[in-house]
Order: sequence, then structure tokens, then C-alpha cells
Amino acid sequence: MKPGFSFCAGCFQLRTNKPIAMKLTALIPAAGSGRRMQSGINKQYLELAGQPILAHTLRLFDEHPAVDGIWLIAPVAELDYCRTDVIERFGFCKIRGIIAGGAERQDSVRNGLRACQAAAEDLVLIHDGARPLLKRELIGQVASAASRSGAAVVGAPVKDTIKQVGDDRSIISTPPRDSLWLAQTPQVFRYEIILSAHEKAFREGYRGTDDASLVEWNGGKVVMVEGDYRNLKITTPEDLVLARALLGQTWGEA
Repeated sequence: MKPGFSFCAGCFQLRTNKPIAMKLTALIPAAGSGRRMQSGINKQYLELAGQPILAHTLRLFDEHPAVDGIWLIAPVAELDYCRTDVIERFGFCKIRGIIAGGAERQDSVRNGLRACQAAAEDLVLIHDGARPLLKRELIGQVASAASRSGAAVVGAPVKDTIKQVGDDRSIISTPPRDSLWLAQTPQVFRYEIILSAHEKAFREGYRGTDDASLVEWNGGKVVMVEGDYRNLKITTPEDLVLARALLGQTWGEA
């Protein structure tokens, strides 16, 4: 990459007087079972506009000029299926490998971090395989933020009032809404930062709710990049209906 080079508006941008060796590697965890979807197949293979949800997600990064390579994380029993029915079927060219997932998402991401061959100063982008409606320009925005701060996540301000509730379902408190955000993906980190957080969490048995929470727990700073409400994670049948509607499909289409 040449000094002062930048991609098109909205894409990953880094400007410097020296050559840039930093790479952007994408990890796509898609190893969940999708129990809440209540379907016969894992949610990432359900069709959306005639293609598996996972194919829509992978295309976002396969076609983005800032992404150097993609590592897909899938259930061990589905590695061959992902290779033949997703990667080869749709001709993705930036896939560097398919990694066996673990028991939980955190385990899967750790497997991916260990296998992805990134350098310490490289950026690693982690994005849910079941989030196919991400706006393309957000990839560059969150990567640029992470290149400056070391860690950045996409999110959206909370619109509803949030209540903290006790074990008996009684309301304990109502936190100020203006300081609350919904964390989404992609989440981008300098490789040494996110690997250190995952390895320490593994050693100490700590479980976070997302990758950013591990960096926070490990003493790191994470910045928020405002995203988009349509960047939903398809988890339930209702989410799939909404995703189809957002893509302009009829509600009854299979």
C-alpha cells in the first residue's frame, strides 16, 4: 500500500507518510446451532433472497477492497458443506481457511484468532455470520477507528427505555438512556489486543458477552462507531421475516 493511499469514500482509510504494512483480516463466526430459529437447519444456511444468509455476509467482505482475507468459523460437522455449498458455490475468492468452531461463540473466535496468521499490528475484524444487512461503508469506518484506538465496535443508540430487573422481576433501576448503546458487529481490534484478551479470558475462565467486553475486562479501551438499526442479527423466525422485508421481498416468500 502506498503512502497517503486511501480507498473510495466510506472505505477503510489510513493516511501516513510511511508505507502501511497493516492488514485487515475478517473472522466470520458461523458455528452456532441456531436453536431459537426453530428450523431444521442452522440459521446461517436459511435462504434470504435465494441465497444462504451466510453467503450474503461473506460477500460483504469478499468484495470489500480493504479486506485482505477471510477466515470462516463453522461447526466441525459442517466444514465440508461450507466449502462446497457456500464458498465454492458462490465463488468467494478471499477465504483463507475454514476453522472448526468451539462449544460457545467465545471458543470459536479464540480458535479463529489462533489460526488466522495475523501479525501483532494487523487489524482483525470479527463479524457475525448471521448479520447479512451490514452497510458496506461501516466496514471502513470501524476499521479506521480501530487503527487509531486499537479497538472499535459498531453499535446503535438505544431507542427504548431500559429497566434493570431483579430475580423477582421487580424493577431495580432505570439507567439513563442517552448513555446506552446496542453493541453490534463488526468489531475490529489490533490483533495483539484481542488475542491477549481472549487468551487471558481462557486461562481465567472468564466469559464475556461479546469480544469487546473481553478487551474492556482486560483493561483496554474500546470506541463506539455509530451504525445502523437494520444491521440485525438473524436469530429468530421474526428476524428472518424482517430481513426479507428489508430486502424488499414479500413476507410469504420462502
